[in-house]
Amino acid sequence: MRRFLGFVIKELNHIIRDPRTLLILFGMPVVQLLLFGFVVTNELKDIRIAVFDQSNDRYTREILSKVFSSGYFIFDSYLDSQSEVEVKFREGNVKEIIVFDKNFAEQLEKENVAGIQLLADASDANTANLVVNYTSAIIADYVKAMNTHSILPLRIVPEIRMMYNESMQGVYMFVPGTMALILMLVSALMTSISITREKELGTMETLLVSPLKPLQIVLGKVTPYLALSFINAVGIVVIGYTVFGLPVRGNLVLLMFECLLFIGVALSLGILISTAAKTQQIAMFISLLALMLPTLLLSGFIFPIENMPEILQWLSVIVPAKYFIVILKNIMLKGTGIIFIWKETLILVGMMVFLIAMSVRKFKIRLE
Repeated sequence: MRRFLGFVIKELNHIIRDPRTLLILFGMPVVQLLLFGFVVTNELKDIRIAVFDQSNDRYTREILSKVFSSGYFIFDSYLDSQSEVEVKFREGNVKEIIVFDKNFAEQLEKENVAGIQLLADASDANTANLVVNYTSAIIADYVKAMNTHSILPLRIVPEIRMMYNESMQGVYMFVPGTMALILMLVSALMTSISITREKELGTMETLLVSPLKPLQIVLGKVTPYLALSFINAVGIVVIGYTVFGLPVRGNLVLLMFECLLFIGVALSLGILISTAAKTQQIAMFISLLALMLPTLLLSGFIFPIENMPEILQWLSVIVPAKYFIVILKNIMLKGTGIIFIWKETLILVGMMVFLIAMSVRKFKIRLE
């Protein structure tokens, strides 16, 4: 028994002396709890709404005042024509547009009933459903307050239209997010073990004496996986279209180019991890830990980024999947071109160049 207790104490001391083990045991649960606690929520916050008010009477102003004073919504802009609705949604900042008819006040006063259009961007079906439900509830509260001082009961009937996903299919949201998650994890994981495998197998010396430059070695490691991961991307798009009925309303060539770009970012990130890690196990662990949670939680894949605390919104800026999901939804669901996604495209290009440069620099240091 003493020998067993001595062995247990020895193992306990070994664990206590290893900061990496302590970090996994105590640090990871805390980080996961904080992330899930702040991110996993069904509440709305700071949702941007545009308004197309053709009536501009006291009723519409009171309704809008009530909507924007609720604390859930932020006013984005007034629209001047119906044609601006599509453009505003394609810009990607607005989640809902409230439309009032020209004779809104007249209908309410003479006929005791008036209609109001609630247009929602349903490329994110869950958020769209919450947005229209919150708005409808606020309008219902306004009508209830009006009827306490009215002889005849008044009614305002919301007409809800879900843009880009009228049937509210969940696959319209989950397939693009799953595509980003698969390409990120598979691409980064495969390349993250490439250089560490050379170190473990002792073949790094061959690379050291070769005439290849560090940049050529890094690109040489990336290129085969780039082609294989691109085949993965094509397969996912085909399955999404044929099995789940996910449309591709935009340019297919542009979609494939954006997929190739995102794969390049993921592969570059994997190579950077590979140059820093000493073993394949550490490289795989870092890839899974550092990429899966941010891609799931901070990319807007499942939970709206607008609902998160400000510090997590800032952290989401460095998550490549955030921009790729925006690009996918714009091309596949909204049918937009490069004019609406050029910012996200440039960000991904910048990330890829930065990661390749860092990988080359790290590789040089390792060689010395």
